[in-house]
Amino acid sequence: MSALPFSTTCRHSNPPLHPHFKSSFTGFGQRNNIWQLCVITKSSSSRAIRKLRVKNVASDKKKELKEPLTGQGTSNEFVPDSTAIASSIKYHAEFTTSFSPEKFDPNKAFFATAESVRDSLIVNWNTTYEYYERINVKQAYYMSMEYLQGRALLNAVGNLQLSGPYAEALRKLGYCLEDMANQEPDAALGNGGLGRLASCFLDSLATLNYPAWGYGLRYKYGLFKQLITNDGQEEVAENWLEMGNPWEIQRNDVSYPVRFYGEVISGPDGSKQWTGGENISAVAYDVPIPGYKTRTTVNLRLWSTKVSTEEFDLQAFNTGDHAKAYAAMKNAEKICYVLYPGDESIEGKTLRLKQQYTLCSASLQDIIARFEKRSGRTVNWETLPDKVVVQMNDTHPTLCIPELIRILIDVKGLSWEKAWDITKRTVAYTNHTVLPEALEKWSLTLLQDLLPRHVEIIRKIDEEFIHEIISEYGTGDLNLLQEKLRKMRILENIELPDSVAELLNNTIPAVDSVEEIDVDDNDIKATNKKDEDGDDEDKAGEDLVVENKIEMTFKVDRKLPMMVRMANLCVVGGFSVNGVAEIHSEIVKEEVFNEFYELWPEKFQNKTNGVTPRRWIRFCNPDLSKIITKWIGTEDWVTDLEKLAILRKFADNEELQLEWMESKRRNKIKVASFIKEKTGYVVSPDAMFDVQVKRIHEYKRQLLNIMGIVFRYKKMKELSAEERKQVFVPRVCIFGGKAFATYVQAKRIVKFITDVGATVNHDPEIGDLLKVVFVPDYNVSVAEMLIPGSELSQHISTAGMEASGTSNMKFAMNGCVQIGTLDGANVEIREEVGEDNFFLFGARAQEIAGLRNERAEGKFVPDPRFEEVKSYVRSGVFGSYNYDDLIGSLEGNEGYGRADYFLVGKDFPSYLECQEEVDKAYRDQKKWTRMSILNTAGSYKFSSDRTIHEYARDIWRIEPVVLP
Repeated sequence: MSALPFSTTCRHSNPPLHPHFKSSFTGFGQRNNIWQLCVITKSSSSRAIRKLRVKNVASDKKKELKEPLTGQGTSNEFVPDSTAIASSIKYHAEFTTSFSPEKFDPNKAFFATAESVRDSLIVNWNTTYEYYERINVKQAYYMSMEYLQGRALLNAVGNLQLSGPYAEALRKLGYCLEDMANQEPDAALGNGGLGRLASCFLDSLATLNYPAWGYGLRYKYGLFKQLITNDGQEEVAENWLEMGNPWEIQRNDVSYPVRFYGEVISGPDGSKQWTGGENISAVAYDVPIPGYKTRTTVNLRLWSTKVSTEEFDLQAFNTGDHAKAYAAMKNAEKICYVLYPGDESIEGKTLRLKQQYTLCSASLQDIIARFEKRSGRTVNWETLPDKVVVQMNDTHPTLCIPELIRILIDVKGLSWEKAWDITKRTVAYTNHTVLPEALEKWSLTLLQDLLPRHVEIIRKIDEEFIHEIISEYGTGDLNLLQEKLRKMRILENIELPDSVAELLNNTIPAVDSVEEIDVDDNDIKATNKKDEDGDDEDKAGEDLVVENKIEMTFKVDRKLPMMVRMANLCVVGGFSVNGVAEIHSEIVKEEVFNEFYELWPEKFQNKTNGVTPRRWIRFCNPDLSKIITKWIGTEDWVTDLEKLAILRKFADNEELQLEWMESKRRNKIKVASFIKEKTGYVVSPDAMFDVQVKRIHEYKRQLLNIMGIVFRYKKMKELSAEERKQVFVPRVCIFGGKAFATYVQAKRIVKFITDVGATVNHDPEIGDLLKVVFVPDYNVSVAEMLIPGSELSQHISTAGMEASGTSNMKFAMNGCVQIGTLDGANVEIREEVGEDNFFLFGARAQEIAGLRNERAEGKFVPDPRFEEVKSYVRSGVFGSYNYDDLIGSLEGNEGYGRADYFLVGKDFPSYLECQEEVDKAYRDQKKWTRMSILNTAGSYKFSSDRTIHEYARDIWRIEPVVLP
């Protein structure tokens, strides 16, 4: 049965249940592939029932449900009708929900509805993994610090094909489905594109029937909730778990020990034992993720941390030392308090590292336990890579590599050679950034203190890798060898291992002239000083002076910290390294990891990101979805997005264009209402809706956008009212996104945007011709509201700095025309939607380094319009806040926080000229609508289904498993 559309206008506010409506509780169970109603008989005289005003009456008749689900692996499935669903919701309202029985308010109704849906998910979840266990299939395990799930209710009932029955059931109970969906808080488990990508991948894995499992952390307070005040952005803790989470299932029987600190003891046989230190437990919380039109339901397992009851110091508590009494408990619990805790202090760095290790350790222990269970009595560890593949989403889970080796050697008794070989065939790495500061490095001292056994393992990996480098490049060209070691070693600014020093002693030819310099044995490393043929003395740290008097040094710089380069460890320890867009993957190969690519070209791949069309068109934009289905002639595009290309042949059809424009306007009206509710600003749906929503960062260049708006505003003020209307298209410029709490410059940008908005939006001369809106607390639900109503979206990062981006894909799918640079997935989007349907500006990626050098040499000449805007901002027209530091970052030729590193000034004139083209195109609504249709038609490549098929085929080597 196809999901019935539900009304977007709900007339029921909060009426009581109909006084004559009675039903039995119905849960959903499955037996012999037939859905059945499970009926509970109870007396209607119960006092609790009277308070709830939900009367459950005994029923002696089980209703057989007749309407089958359609899709893969579901031919024998049956779905409940609205009466059964209403009864199930009422049961959960009385017996499951954590609310008082006196009333059936919207929040309680939401929880009861969600728990009713969860019943179906659990049935499918159990069926899925019982079957996987039985056939012992290879599984992919996706390891990510973030999962930006968004609300789950509409997605779950939509994937289950139960939107219609649930909408009808809730109408019977006095509510509407959309009201219930709006009661749900967004799960605060992520921040931006990294976490949203992970969530899209889980949806596609389930929909495509791939055996997989996600692992993450259950953050109690998330990143933060963003408030916009007169001072700009303020952060408060997220309260998403305050009322509980109806989608999660706490697994009290699934927990694993996680150790920090302590010491490593060597046994007489060479074995290692990590003992002592601080011990916590990681407890599992499971969140079922349903596929679309399939029973396959994958699992997202989140870890929460605690200690045993024995750790509570009752004696200290009774003597009044309460802080000491629960210190161990709080120390364990805080690991999962906040996503990305501030790391300016050593305590913050330690907490972040604890988070990463907790994710890796608990998840791998769980994976190993499942592997052993499936293997039966005899475990053949050589087959682990045939049954398990671990995908590290960015460098946060890098500790999976030494942790897997530790488990295999210290716990399972394997040799180093076997454990290292198995690990290298099990773990894969996705790179998400080319920014040096985002390629994680950890202090060796901190790692040594917190994870002493893992440092031993990392040192061993580094040592073996150095030997591999020497084997590949030899010692004939010491200059080359030194450069390779400087760029490729896992350990940075750390002495060469003894075995390497000995090898160099034995292989580098002696020379007559050697000058000895005192160097600490413990502080030596390869540097990048130029050298030719040389000779090593007894110590690897001694300087070598050869016949031509050029020095060759292998020593550390005591002024610099000793670091562990996590990205290098990922490349060395993983069997696959992939970028997330074609241009990004080329930069990864040619720049970021060029030396590794030359050594192991077979490791490197591209997997262009994608987004799930279920959430990002089908459910968030039902109006447009109906139009697409009508003109394509089938709803199959929801799981086969290539069918969107059919729209191209109708792009000039006036009937389709009219329907398309009407749909966009209805969505714009919703956005205008949302803006009024969230910000108080009134905007006109007749204006162009121009949107930039993403994490606030200098490289994403929200500053370029707002400075362009300031220029537009200034020019408007210089014209008469009549001239303004002739020159400028009305625009509502919408921003959204969070600046990290300690990222001062990003927070200045937020403040600047809100100050410009406060001035422009209250200017009676400008009126509806220009509005500037910053939507607070941007998240998935806000995106689901804004994207369908957007007409122009801005993806204007400095070329070569955005790995991919995924919001650009969501906007394109929803018929939003884009303005952007040739960066990340913009390159491929422009190719697919057509160059004429994408507004391109700015420098190209290959030009960026040269432009920065030109700036450093003092050769850059700013455009007069750029200087005009800076002066206008400094004039105080947008308030009394001092923007010297913000504007100063765009000035000068060198220095940290100056010299316009992200080339705002360079691209500013090109950006203004491109915006003039945008205005010109928007005046011709027929042309603009055609561009909009072709953006949707060309977005088919950017389905996460396509991405997951490629991961499964090229990296994970797993096959779809359709449930019988």
